[in-house]
Amino acid sequence: MTALPFDAILFDCDGVLVDSEPITNRVLAQMLGELGWALSLDECMRLFVGKAVKDEMAMIEARTGAKLTPEWLQSFWQRRNEALAQDLLIVPGADVGVRAVHAALQGRIACASGADRRKVELQLAKVGLLDAFEGRIFSGHETPRSKPWPDVYLAAAAALDVDPARCAVVEDTVTGATAGLRAGATVFGYSPGGLGHSSAEALRAIGVPHIFSDMAQLPAVLAAARPPSAG
Repeated sequence: MTALPFDAILFDCDGVLVDSEPITNRVLAQMLGELGWALSLDECMRLFVGKAVKDEMAMIEARTGAKLTPEWLQSFWQRRNEALAQDLLIVPGADVGVRAVHAALQGRIACASGADRRKVELQLAKVGLLDAFEGRIFSGHETPRSKPWPDVYLAAAAALDVDPARCAVVEDTVTGATAGLRAGATVFGYSPGGLGHSSAEALRAIGVPHIFSDMAQLPAVLAAARPPSAG
C-alpha cells in the first residue's frame, strides 16, 4: 500500500475495533435498574458511551441514592466481561484496516483505550486482534486522567518513541476525539452512523479534520491525509 504520512497510528478500542458498547451498556442498564434507575439501552448509551463507569460513580449515586462500593464496580466488570466473552463481534472492516496499517508502519500501532486493561485484552483476543497490539496496549485506568484528557494517548506515543504530532488517532466519540486533539495528534473520526458513535457533525464541531465510515478504508483515508509537521 501507499506509504502513510504518520509515524504511528493510535486506535481507540470500543466502537473502533470492537462492537462492544451495546453489550456493555446492556449490562450497565440491568445493574442500574437493580439500583432503581430504569434506563432503556438507548438512554444508557447516550449517557455512558465514551466514558468510564468508574468516572461516573458520583452521577450514578446522585440518580439512584445508593452508595456504590468497590465491590459493586467489580461486579459490573465481571458481568460485563462475561457478556463480552460470549457476544462480542469485531467492527466490520477493522481486521483489514488494522492489518494493513500494521504492515505499512512495521508494527508502530497501539491501542489506547479508556477502559481497564483486562477488558481491552479480553476484547482484542476475542476478535483475533490481540497479536497486532500485544505489548502496545494502554489503559486510561493506568494514567493519571482518562479521556477526554490526553494522558493515555501521550503515554502510547511516548512508549512508541513518536512525537504525538506525528501520530494519527482513530476515535468514534467526542470524548475520545477530544483526548486525541488535546494530545496534539491528527484525529480521524470513525462515524458509521447509529447509536454508540458520535455523529460526523459532532466530531467536526470539536475540530476533527477527517471523518470516515468504513474501517476497511482507513489505510486509504490515512494515506490521503496531509502530512503533519513535527511538533
